[in-house]
Amino acid sequence: MECIIKMKEELRDIYREIMAIISGISPTMTSQIYYFSKFKKKINLKNPQTFNEKLMYLKLNEYENNELITKCADKYKVREYIKECGLENTLNDLIGVYNNGDEIDFNKLPNEFVLKCNHAAGFNIICKDKSKLDIEKARKTLNKWIKTDYWKFVAEMQYKNVEKKIVCEKYLESKDENSIEDYKVYCFNGKPKFCMVCIGRNLGKPTYYFLDADWKILKMNPAGKKAPDDLVIPKPKSMDKMYKYAEILAKPFKFVRVDFYDYLDNPVFGELTFTPAGCVDTNYIDDWDEKLGDMLVI
Repeated sequence: MECIIKMKEELRDIYREIMAIISGISPTMTSQIYYFSKFKKKINLKNPQTFNEKLMYLKLNEYENNELITKCADKYKVREYIKECGLENTLNDLIGVYNNGDEIDFNKLPNEFVLKCNHAAGFNIICKDKSKLDIEKARKTLNKWIKTDYWKFVAEMQYKNVEKKIVCEKYLESKDENSIEDYKVYCFNGKPKFCMVCIGRNLGKPTYYFLDADWKILKMNPAGKKAPDDLVIPKPKSMDKMYKYAEILAKPFKFVRVDFYDYLDNPVFGELTFTPAGCVDTNYIDDWDEKLGDMLVI
C-alpha cells in the first residue's frame, strides 16, 4: 500500500511539474488542459456559461494584476482586509509569521497550533500535540512549500503575486476536542446565496452538503441528492452572523467563497476562496453547473 501511495505522489509531482512549465508559457493553455482532463470536453472561454467556465474566465482575465484579489487570496495579508471591513473580531489569533521553516522557534510555540503557507491551498501542518511533532520533517516540508510556485500547478492567477510567508495561528477545537466544522458561504456578485458544510472530517470520511439560506439541503451534489428527507444537519448559532459578515466581505467581488469556522458559537474567519476546486468542480450534478453559472454575472 505504501508503495502505491508513493507512486501516486510521484506521478502527481511529475504532472504538476509539467503543468507548471506550461503555466509559465500560457496559463490559458494550462486551464484548457486541466478542464479537459476533468470534464472530457473543451472549455468555452469566449462565451462562458457554466459556473466552472465563468470562474476560469475570471481567473484568467481579472485576477493576476488585481491588487485587492492578490491581497485577499494571501492568507496573511487578507487579515488587513478583514480589519478594513470592521470585522477584526472574526480573526483567529496570530502566533507568528515567518519567511521559511528555519525561522520558526518551535520551543516558543504553544502545544497546539496550525502552520500554513499564505500562497497556496492545502499547504498546512496541523499540530495537536507538539511532543509528537517531527520538527525537522516539518521544517523541510515548509521549506519545500515556501519555494513552490503553487499558482503554476493549475494557473490560479490570484496566487501569482503573493509574497510567500508561513503563518502560525491558534488551533481551534470543539468542546469534544475534535476539529471544529467549517462553513463555506458562496457569494455571487456580492450576495451570499448558499453554504457548504463538511460533516465528519474528523472521522476521515468527510461528506459535503450544500444548504440554502433557510438551511434546506440543496440536491446539487451526490451527497445532497442521496440525503434522506429526515436528515438534520445542525445549524450553527453563528450562521446568521456568517451570512452578514460574508456579504460585507464579498461586496467588491463578482464571486468569492467566504470560509468561516463556528467557534464557541461565534464565526472565526478562515479564508477567501476565489477558485473553489480549481474551477473544475465535477461534483455538481444534473444541471447545477449551468444554474450556478446563471447566478454569476461576469
